[in-house]
Amino acid sequence: MLTIPVWQVDAFSDGNFRGNPAMVCALDKWLPDELLLKMAQQHNQSETAFFVAAKGGIELRWFTTHTEVNLCGHATLATAHVIFHHLDYPDARISFDTASGQLTVSREGDWLTLDFPVGKTEEQLPPQEMLKALGISHYLHARQGRAWLIELENREQVEAVTPDFAAMKPGEHKVTITAKGAGDYDFVSRFFSPGVAVPEDPVTGSAHTMLIPYWSEKLGKTQMLARQLSARGGDMRCELKGNRVLMSGTACTWMQGKILLR
Repeated sequence: MLTIPVWQVDAFSDGNFRGNPAMVCALDKWLPDELLLKMAQQHNQSETAFFVAAKGGIELRWFTTHTEVNLCGHATLATAHVIFHHLDYPDARISFDTASGQLTVSREGDWLTLDFPVGKTEEQLPPQEMLKALGISHYLHARQGRAWLIELENREQVEAVTPDFAAMKPGEHKVTITAKGAGDYDFVSRFFSPGVAVPEDPVTGSAHTMLIPYWSEKLGKTQMLARQLSARGGDMRCELKGNRVLMSGTACTWMQGKILLR
């Protein structure tokens, strides 16, 4: 029997039942991919993060209940939270080796900051079937990168979108909808990815790698506060630094235990 430490963490949240939950598993060595996928399916969260402490750094991978993904912000934040707060990591900065290159997370008090590469986007004409599935008849701008980015007129329009997930094509229709914010928030967003078993993601770091440079250019500022308008919701401090984006948030452990793998 193999015993694996595991934690469930609410990322981009200062309390339970908010932000984006992720499972985090600490491995001594890598297990077969098909076993990692079965574990993620058993956990039934949007993402399960697996990490292995290797020479010179920490290797990190992410799995949904359907597949391995090459970038996940909230599960990276959750993993850093576990390493800092439960495994007594002595430094103020962690380097992760991932499928998206080296990613770092630094801490300052309760706040953790992800350092990710900019997600580039290009102006594109979105497919009509995707807009129909989202229920969007009018938009201001549309761009495509690692996912679609659709700008709507205001927060109320973003909140009102009710997608037909069954009509969204797997692998094609990953999309973030966004609008200029009001009050303390510079911009707001929502993110949908039903093709990888995440109909609506509560708080999405990977989407913000596109949103931060987009809104930085539109608003003429490099430091911003963002709100993701999912049912659970979450806040993110954002900064554009050249070809990197900094995304800061807090996290809260929901539970911890051990997997007894037979």
